[in-house]
Amino acid sequence: MGRRHLAREIALKVLFELEGNGKDVEQSIAYHVRESRADEEVASFARLLLQGVLDELSQASRNWGLDQMAKVDRTLLRIATFEIRFLPSVPLKAAINESIELAKTFGGPDSGKFVNGILGKIAAEASS
Repeated sequence: MGRRHLAREIALKVLFELEGNGKDVEQSIAYHVRESRADEEVASFARLLLQGVLDELSQASRNWGLDQMAKVDRTLLRIATFEIRFLPSVPLKAAINESIELAKTFGGPDSGKFVNGILGKIAAEASS
């Protein structure tokens, strides 16, 4: 597993957890970093993603309200949207492909297609 993939997975787990019970961000990330045996570079990128998503929450879908989306899909879209809009060092295809893979792993049967469709629109808007 790649380092950034692991960081994205940690960010997904922490954001998923925070949405449900409002736990402390640092406590949650420390737990997931230890649990996954991630090094400081991975932890640092995960923290960057988390802080960015928490600072820049936005709605990207016009046809789906955030409350209508599966929690995993919604969380992955927030992470990828932050990467696409605010982290030019992350290749666009990497942000999208990683999110699709995580959606397939942690989401429902159609999560990969759904995330791909929404991120395609976000990527098109970001490049125009």
